[in-house]
Amino acid sequence: MWGEDGRYPDLIIELLSEPTARVDRTVKKTLYQDRFRTPEYFWFSPVTLEFEGFQLINREYRAVEPNEHGWRWSHVLGLFLGVEDQTLRFYTAEGERLPTPEEAAERARQEQAMTQQQLEQARQETDQARQETDQERQRAQRLAERLRALGIDPDAEG
Repeated sequence: MWGEDGRYPDLIIELLSEPTARVDRTVKKTLYQDRFRTPEYFWFSPVTLEFEGFQLINREYRAVEPNEHGWRWSHVLGLFLGVEDQTLRFYTAEGERLPTPEEAAERARQEQAMTQQQLEQARQETDQARQETDQERQRAQRLAERLRALGIDPDAEG
C-alpha cells in the first residue's frame, strides 16, 4: 500500500499454511472485505489443495463458483485461477493455461537454442556450398589447363 499512495489492492491471493490458515480464512477475510474493500480475495493451500475465491458484492464477499474444471474467474485479472498438478495456475477465458515465469523462461531458452541450431545449420550449408563452388572452380581450372596443353584456348569465343 505504501508504494501505491495508500491504495488497497484490487486482488489478494493468499497461500495458506498450517499456522496461518485459520486467520487467513477469518480475520484476514473480514479485514479485506470490511476495511480494504478488496474486490477479489482468493486462497490456496499447496498442501491440502484447498482453493476458494470471493468477490466483493454490495460490501460483502460472495463465493466465486467454480466452472466445470474447478477454476474460478477473476474479473480483476480477466483470467481463471485453477489448481493443476498441486499448483495454482492461471488460464485465459478460452481455457489456455498461461506459463509460469519459469516455464516462459524455459520456452525462451528452447526457442533461442532452436534459433542457434538453425543458424549453425545455415552456416554449415553455406560452408558446404562454398566448398562445392571452390571444387567446381578448381575443376574448371584443371579442364582449362588440359585444353591449353592440347593447344586449345578455352577463353577464345566461338
